Amino acid sequence: MQLAKHPLWLAGFRPFFTLACLAGMILPVAWALIFSGRLPAPANTFTPTQWHAHEMFFGFGWAVLGGFLLTSTKNWVNIRGYHGPALMLLAAAWLFERLGMSAGGDWPRALFLLSNNAFLGCISAMLMWTLIRHRARDSYRDNAFFLVILPAFLVAKYLMLNGDNFTAGYSMSMGLFRLAFLVMLERTLTGFMKAAFQIQILRHPKLDMAIKLLGLILVMEMALPRPLTAALSLALAVLLGIRFVFWKPQLAARRIDIGIMYVGYLAIVGQLLIEALGHVVDFVWIGSVSVHLFTFGAMGCVIPGMLIRISKGHTGRKVVFDTLDKATLYIMLGALALRIVLPQLYPALYLLWIQLAAACWFACYAILAIHHVPALLQPRIDGKEH
Repeated sequence: MQLAKHPLWLAGFRPFFTLACLAGMILPVAWALIFSGRLPAPANTFTPTQWHAHEMFFGFGWAVLGGFLLTSTKNWVNIRGYHGPALMLLAAAWLFERLGMSAGGDWPRALFLLSNNAFLGCISAMLMWTLIRHRARDSYRDNAFFLVILPAFLVAKYLMLNGDNFTAGYSMSMGLFRLAFLVMLERTLTGFMKAAFQIQILRHPKLDMAIKLLGLILVMEMALPRPLTAALSLALAVLLGIRFVFWKPQLAARRIDIGIMYVGYLAIVGQLLIEALGHVVDFVWIGSVSVHLFTFGAMGCVIPGMLIRISKGHTGRKVVFDTLDKATLYIMLGALALRIVLPQLYPALYLLWIQLAAACWFACYAILAIHHVPALLQPRIDGKEH
């Protein structure tokens, strides 16, 4: 099939980072319009809030995570990754899921379930098969965490869309993404800081493992007693804070491309502290601060920089952040302030802050799409196949 040989299907990051840019442009703006009453809710059996949470985690979030893992796993075990028809089927399944979530209210139950689970079920199985089959040459022993969290995403998705279990579902989804981000930041920032400043940041095996184990336990926080959840969240925040001090943040702040990842790291710490505080103190924040500090702070700040790095590096280009690249990062920092900080200061303008934050997401991913998707549609410029 000639289409399967198109450069778009050479590696996992190419189609899924393209889809992530589209989702980053469309989904937040659609939610802002739905929330403000200017757009009808999607034609499905779920509440608008369920749709919004699901699409940001399992639509946008999994386009990014899927592209990252499809690309990284092949490097971790040193094989040729999934490409061609396999990627085409996965991308089609992702699009089928978006269609089902927006217009599947009248579909037969079996057809909707197929649309809602085909992508995540297939990509999770494919990634797990890669890690299990080639375990002997895996560069990272802690990839065992992915063997646990990948199938757990299916449970979180089910809970999120299952009526009274919505809160448990988005809590579990956030916990799974948080653990994935902790693993990713641990690996990538070590290399980024070494390349940028010729330094080694603190990597202590026992500390790193304790952080990941606490993150794994907190995936199931909805099933734990509230005092225990508070204690575990506080413990993880403290360990992350201690490690942060030894990760040279004063150097990272000199470069926006690295510094913004440290902002994402701190957003995880802040989200954990809010979770711990929320279990013991009855304090009212405006606008679901805990979950949005994670989505805007960790996901919102880290993802654009990672998309830029991978899109440039894996298409044979030099990984240098130009003016437009840096602009996207500052835009997302603005989105973080608009969604988290300003609603606490001026709650009467809450709807405006949501609309402006959505506009920032659109601007960021529109720039990324215009600036980087053309490279994803072309062969590598260094002559390598993939």
